[in-house]
Amino acid sequence: MTRERETALERAGRRARLTLTPALCALAAMAAQGAAAQEEGKPNIIFILCDDMGWGDLGCYGQQLINTPCIDQLASEGMQFMQAYAGSPVSAPSRASLMTGQHTGHCEIRGNREYWSGDNTIKYGNNIDYAVAGQHPLDTAHVALTEVMKDLGYTTGVFGKWAVGHEGSASTPDKRGVDEFYGQVCQFQAHAYYPNFMNRYSSARGDTTTVREVLEGNIEHAFEGSDYYLRPEYSADLIHQRAMEWLDGQTAGKPFFGLLTYTLPHAELVQPEDSILTLYKERFPEDKTFGGAPGSRYHAISNTHAEFAAMITRLDTYVGQIMRKLREKGLAENTIVIFSSDNGPHEEGGGDPSFFNRDGVLRGIKRSCHEGGIRVPFIVWWQGHVTAGARTDKQIAFCDVMPTLCDIAGEHDYESRYRNPRLGEEDRFDGISFLPTLLGDTEAQREHDYLYWEFDETDQIAVRRGDWKLIVKHGVCELYNLLSDVHEDNNLADEYPEKVEQMVALVKEAHTESPIFKVTLPEVTNKP
Repeated sequence: MTRERETALERAGRRARLTLTPALCALAAMAAQGAAAQEEGKPNIIFILCDDMGWGDLGCYGQQLINTPCIDQLASEGMQFMQAYAGSPVSAPSRASLMTGQHTGHCEIRGNREYWSGDNTIKYGNNIDYAVAGQHPLDTAHVALTEVMKDLGYTTGVFGKWAVGHEGSASTPDKRGVDEFYGQVCQFQAHAYYPNFMNRYSSARGDTTTVREVLEGNIEHAFEGSDYYLRPEYSADLIHQRAMEWLDGQTAGKPFFGLLTYTLPHAELVQPEDSILTLYKERFPEDKTFGGAPGSRYHAISNTHAEFAAMITRLDTYVGQIMRKLREKGLAENTIVIFSSDNGPHEEGGGDPSFFNRDGVLRGIKRSCHEGGIRVPFIVWWQGHVTAGARTDKQIAFCDVMPTLCDIAGEHDYESRYRNPRLGEEDRFDGISFLPTLLGDTEAQREHDYLYWEFDETDQIAVRRGDWKLIVKHGVCELYNLLSDVHEDNNLADEYPEKVEQMVALVKEAHTESPIFKVTLPEVTNKP
């Protein structure tokens, strides 16, 4: 399994037309105004979103077995949110919440619904792959974050996993305000780190749609068996290399928005044999093996603990290279960097959350609406604006990102500007800007009445109001007080029936019916 070569990670370290959807068609008159209103000093924004990193996977959040010096430094120089929440306990709906400013009671995507077409398969060398791949698309009637940033005068780049629209759908990067994309439209394709192809869209290159780039070095080797490990092109490094090239091309003349949706540290647990991996193989000599799960594209691997830890440190190295590049180009003083994860820790592909105590003091992992499945690391670095080393217990969720970035960009009434007139008040936005928190203005900070999640795959619902949290599993209510019981061990539903009733009312207020993603609503009485 040794792959002796200069990886794309090492190369990156060495080298360091807006398509309007119906959501923006009604705003065409404003487009020119938005394009012209590129005020000098408008901050650049980089949002780094990793994949399946638990709340306790970073040193700054208590991790003791994995080295994350660059992200820890980001936290020490920025603001660390201790009660930040993803949009969902799994990838696609979490990203949909980030992209729409909606919680999962309102947004179109509420689960990992897949679209795979093998009817007309494609051959890459001797390897067969799906002709169409991807997830359920965002509602084109509702604006997406990348469209908003484009309309506000930003150059937009997305690098990594898309997961909010299948190939050929109306919600691929080329149709949602992205100038430059490189990564994987389909999150299922991203399960393998040595794939047959990657996806690309580049307006600068004259692309008219998202296309596939075949990885010629990879397809010389079989997708299955030991030959797979001879593939030379590692997707995570390729994504980072393209992101760094894009970042290197940015200047102080026009603001840019980069959404770097890295696939690390999601399963499968495999990567190049380099010094990062060697470090952890030496640290964990008594390690585990994983036999593989072909139906999920997860290949067999040994040294699973070392592989996982190295993936997080590899990601940390990416973050360090991004920060160095910003400083080298003189962009750091006018750039905001946000770091977070799309949901809690995974156990797929040989992952072992308990070994690393990956949920920290939290209960639950990915796919659970307990805290461990939805509470995520969230760090904001903004030189000269955010107090270095600050920690906050402000409760935020992914739906708050859109209003916050609009606020930062100078658009303070984004709901009026971006609500689709055809849908009117039904075109909901659920987020609240947390810019006052970043600036230390607690008096100006508005608060959520409650936060809400639902997930059809495990038939769970959660709502948090203050320190109280209701979890509904198959229609049955559990009630916890997070102030005294953050691990959610003591179900208080029977002791506080009135509180349960109040929280159930919030569930019914937040939930709108979806014909695709079904959950069991709770009854007022807590009976199975």
